[in-house]
Amino acid sequence: MEPSRPSLNWTAVALVLAGIAITSAGHYLTPRDMRLWHGIFQRLYYLPVVYAAIAFGWVGGLAAAILAALLYIPHILTMWGHEHSYAYEQYAEIFMFLAVGLVTGVLSDRERKRRAELQITAQKLTHVYRELQDTFEQVKRADRLSAIGQLAAGLAHEIRNPLASIDGAAEVLAVADDRPELRKETVGIIRKECSRLNRLLTSLLDFARPRNPEWREVDLSKVLDSVIDLVSHSARKSIKFHKETGPGVLGILGDEEQLTQVILNLTLNAAQAMPDGGDVWLTTQRDDDGIVIQIRDQGAGIPEENLDKIFDPFFTTKDTGTGLGLSVVHQIVTQHGGTVTVTRNQDRGTTFSLFFPQSRGDLR
Repeated sequence: MEPSRPSLNWTAVALVLAGIAITSAGHYLTPRDMRLWHGIFQRLYYLPVVYAAIAFGWVGGLAAAILAALLYIPHILTMWGHEHSYAYEQYAEIFMFLAVGLVTGVLSDRERKRRAELQITAQKLTHVYRELQDTFEQVKRADRLSAIGQLAAGLAHEIRNPLASIDGAAEVLAVADDRPELRKETVGIIRKECSRLNRLLTSLLDFARPRNPEWREVDLSKVLDSVIDLVSHSARKSIKFHKETGPGVLGILGDEEQLTQVILNLTLNAAQAMPDGGDVWLTTQRDDDGIVIQIRDQGAGIPEENLDKIFDPFFTTKDTGTGLGLSVVHQIVTQHGGTVTVTRNQDRGTTFSLFFPQSRGDLR
């Protein structure tokens, strides 16, 4: 790519001409015995020459050097013609004008070429970035469609089982007129399956239409205490709950109800993962960039191959689970600007870690 020749800037041309003219006038008007001033004016020629080279490239620098030489040569002949050695030094200086104008102009052209190439590259990168954004949006739309398909398939599967139970119970009711105990048992099955469907639809609505958080200061210690109190009443006596609050962790900015829902869901999962009992730790600690809340259990743990799937809608390893609880957890934490991760403990069990950055969640 050839460097683009800079357009003619008449202001710059006037400055170059004025600089050369003023320097030449200084030479001609300065008395011969003031040799120091002649040396100063001689080197002042470099200023307009270099400026022309920067503004107009090697052509401008060479033209300014030639003009300076044409005006300087008569001064050498008239003023220093009888001092041959000194005159030769002045002629050599003229060649330096030309060399400086040419070299500076070439370097200026190379820099101009480099800037033009960078500008073209930046334009290409901008174009590629826009294409990537368009592609990313298409992928997002495809992911949404895929998620909707998985959601519909999972929902159909989850609804089919309760409906089959209700249908079978209705057939039993049709022939159980003279057996009250059978009618009572069948009605219990119907109510149980209806409750199951209601829980499924409630979880689905929480997942599909999450409400926006109501931002306020949340006391984490109070939230952990309330969660432990709620779970302790329904958990086995062999399960012990422990709270550990790190120094300096008092509160975060968030929705107290939603954060309680997240921690309660994870704590219930931890308790359900330990049929033989064990300990569950709820801990908070300050990280360099925010606050971390962890729920750690001593259960059987999650198989390695399932760690990347547990936040997917309708993915569950429980016989009675809907597979939406952890999806809702992930959604709420993301709405709060945080992240949720899961890891297998070295000894046994699983640890869920909720991270809330200082930019969004940290108050104190």
